[in-house]
Amino acid sequence: MVSIKNSRILITGGAGFIGSNLADHLIENNEIVVVDDLSMGKIENLPKSTQLHFFKHSITDTNFMSKLLVKWNFDYIFLLAAVASVADTISRPCETHKINQDANINVMEMVRVNKLPVKKILFSSSAAVYGNNPELPKCESSAIDPISPYAIDKFASERFVIDYGKLYHIPTVATRFFNVYGPKQNPKSPYSGVLSLISHSLMNDSIFTIFGDGKQTRDFTYISDVVSALELLSANPIANHEVYNVATEIPTSLNKVLKIFEKISGKKITLAYKNERKGDIRDSYADVSKIKQLGFSPRYSITYGLKKYWDMLNSKRQKG
Repeated sequence: MVSIKNSRILITGGAGFIGSNLADHLIENNEIVVVDDLSMGKIENLPKSTQLHFFKHSITDTNFMSKLLVKWNFDYIFLLAAVASVADTISRPCETHKINQDANINVMEMVRVNKLPVKKILFSSSAAVYGNNPELPKCESSAIDPISPYAIDKFASERFVIDYGKLYHIPTVATRFFNVYGPKQNPKSPYSGVLSLISHSLMNDSIFTIFGDGKQTRDFTYISDVVSALELLSANPIANHEVYNVATEIPTSLNKVLKIFEKISGKKITLAYKNERKGDIRDSYADVSKIKQLGFSPRYSITYGLKKYWDMLNSKRQKG
């Protein structure tokens, strides 16, 4: 599989869950710049290395981002910063739009205007763009039906990055993530993934709330598979001006996840049920045949991934 080496890399939102795991993976052979306002990310997520440079800043600051891009002349740019909460974008659609769309378009424009010779710009989109389209599995050519400001901004930015790249000859690619989980998710955050929230409930013997009946399905994707896909799509020149699902192709119900967690932990989860939330999607899993053609293969099953995740959480807790 192709890899990234001896390069200058920008990761927006790099102190967050996916960004910091990506930084961990790439830091050994590359110089990395992280821009993060720490509204959701944590500074302790970042690897300690002289090869990493951190800027606590909002990506919406056009002047700052312009100077940064010109000064560093990056080889690769990963656009991972976002307000990742559907509920938050519903309550603050205008404010979150500036982060989830406008800031990414500004980066593209700065690259174009300054004629920066980037090797690849990768934008992280989301499976949320498919909405409640009943077609399963979701493939890249499936109908789009965004049902929240978050999903709307993700799809609009995705198309902007891809078509902007075509128009101005900038190498670009986009991913649609499906329910990523693993180390460095913040369980105390209201925006955290459901698996992180379940593990937090187990660790603290607190109540876990199910919105709906628990039969809703997701394509849970372990963070290591996601990082492998990000590097592959950035380093492979064939992946250009296209969008790729990143997932496992396996649907898993929330009820099944709860049973796996109980078996792994040896503990019983206390449950509370509430009505389904506005904007939530009922069923979702992916077709990843497109990225598989480039050599990607998801390695982690939900049982294996959850066991690895749980063991990591326990180890971290024991160390204090």
